[in-house]
Amino acid sequence: MFGLTKKELAILKKLSSPIKIQNFLDTIPANYEKKGETYMSPRRTLREKKAHCLEGALIAAAALLLQGEKPLLMDLKTVPPDTDHVVALYKRNGFWGAISKTNHATIRFRDPIYKTLRELALSYFHEYFDNKSGKKTLRSYSVPLDLTIFGENWITSEENLDEIAVKLDTINHFELIPSKNKKLIRKADKMERKAGSLLEWKRSDKRT
Repeated sequence: MFGLTKKELAILKKLSSPIKIQNFLDTIPANYEKKGETYMSPRRTLREKKAHCLEGALIAAAALLLQGEKPLLMDLKTVPPDTDHVVALYKRNGFWGAISKTNHATIRFRDPIYKTLRELALSYFHEYFDNKSGKKTLRSYSVPLDLTIFGENWITSEENLDEIAVKLDTINHFELIPSKNKKLIRKADKMERKAGSLLEWKRSDKRT
């Protein structure tokens, strides 16, 4: 199925719910890309046993696809010095939720309680800030990217999935901050920045 080995298929099929998928992703070390930028397929991520947000979202999408659901990703776009974040989307009883691989304490899993994707994206706004300046950096969210447009190769490819990363960056995005209110955004305070500095996996860890 999808070119997966029996072992790979067994791992992904066990991830039969968004919560199980998230619990699995939480056990995978963060990918610091120490040898250069990567956009690994689920196969490579399972083998390398580390992932950044896009790679984790691809694992989640593959697991959801095996359960008969659409493999949907959403891009959360930021301004410097922050970096964008990618989550896998799922829907339950008409409400959206998100599966998120992150090394930080905040921009994580979202329960299926959001009526719209804007509501879901806004749930990340106050937690998305630069720890040094306190500046809130999240600016927009993308339309859902259905990975089936890439066929099935993205699941097992041995090459970097640059085309998916580029597509996420260039598809239609919607602004989150009303233009008249951009100057009214309060910076994260010292306590928030302290919490935001927590890391789950350290760069010095050989597994990353």
